[in-house]
Amino acid sequence: MSDPLNPNIQKRSTPQWALYQRENFWKANEGLTPPFNTHPKALEEKAKEKLSLGGWYYASSNAGLSTTHTANRQAFYRHQIIPRMLVDTNLRDTTTEIWGHKVSAPIGFAPIGINVIYNSSAEIPVAKVAGELNLPYCLSTAGSTAIEDVGAANGDKGPRFFQLYMPHDDELTISLMERAWKSGFDALILTTDTWQLGWRHDDVANSNYAFYRGMGAGLGLSNPVFQKRCREKGIDIKKDPVAASTLWIDSIWHGRAWSWEKIPWLIQQWKRISNGRPFALKGIQSVADAKKAVEYGVDGIVVSNHAGRQVDGAIASLDALEKIVDAVGDKIYIMFDSGVRGASDVVKALALGAKFVFVGRLWVWGLSIMGEEGVRHVMKSLLADLDILMAVGGFTNVKEFDRSILESYPKSYNILE
Repeated sequence: MSDPLNPNIQKRSTPQWALYQRENFWKANEGLTPPFNTHPKALEEKAKEKLSLGGWYYASSNAGLSTTHTANRQAFYRHQIIPRMLVDTNLRDTTTEIWGHKVSAPIGFAPIGINVIYNSSAEIPVAKVAGELNLPYCLSTAGSTAIEDVGAANGDKGPRFFQLYMPHDDELTISLMERAWKSGFDALILTTDTWQLGWRHDDVANSNYAFYRGMGAGLGLSNPVFQKRCREKGIDIKKDPVAASTLWIDSIWHGRAWSWEKIPWLIQQWKRISNGRPFALKGIQSVADAKKAVEYGVDGIVVSNHAGRQVDGAIASLDALEKIVDAVGDKIYIMFDSGVRGASDVVKALALGAKFVFVGRLWVWGLSIMGEEGVRHVMKSLLADLDILMAVGGFTNVKEFDRSILESYPKSYNILE
């Protein structure tokens, strides 16, 4: 069980994440039990018990009939890892580099908004754990906490990025970017698939929208430009949080689509503010859009379908990744998101050409179940899962994950309604 006296541990460049398995096995000797089962299905069930009905609906709902969400999972099944035996994996290395940051693994915290509906401490415990584990944290514009507070919780060394939902208000957009940069968020990721929420049956049927109840808009309500907008409309943020929160969310999920014409301006502004730090687009699924991102000088893309929450019946994110890597994999930094539930999924995405993988729902379930300790347990378990997979699968370095390690079958998805 990953002997803690193994002399190789001292020579590794990364912690022996696999020891977390031993730690949990040992708990019974001390009259303790592990925090909770981290199998994705068990996580969902436990989170459902803990969350309010609204919190559960918002976390679990997908667009339409949920076929994109289902396709995301099924796409992983057609790729199978080919383990190699009798490989010296004692000094295996899980680290990678992303935009100048050496991080513990090619795994990051995906941007997810309204964290306050999952836990009263909102983004703070998530950012804190990300910093502890040296995994990149990405803060959503739809966050419930002031940017400055999240940056402080993430720590001095925590690599952190800011995900932008771009308002139709240039002064407000610039203010958000400036606050993010001053708070240590040194890459900007524009989400391109959410000018408006997708049609999610459970949320609609239950009028389940926290912002219209005056909840979850802390990031926006703390913004000086937005505070000025409220004053201009005669809204007192403290006395009428519903009106203020409604104005905020209607400013960023506004139902008015942006086009490529705005991207050069946004890149220029971010590069000016950040002294040239990376700019990326999230939500890219087509080869044509990936090529356009290269043409426009974008530094990176996140291949993502928003975990199936925006366009129902869309291509699986993993299938999109494969085509995009073939087209522009040598021209732009490609990241992946959507449908990841375990270390083998991370490995498969990396093997298909992603350089980095973001996970979302896993840590949301952990946050919902047990706050900071829940996030820590989920993410340490994921790191242990990756470390052990490499140990027993014959991989010494994450750079070894390429298509040669996969047995890949034709697309043949039986998606059930």
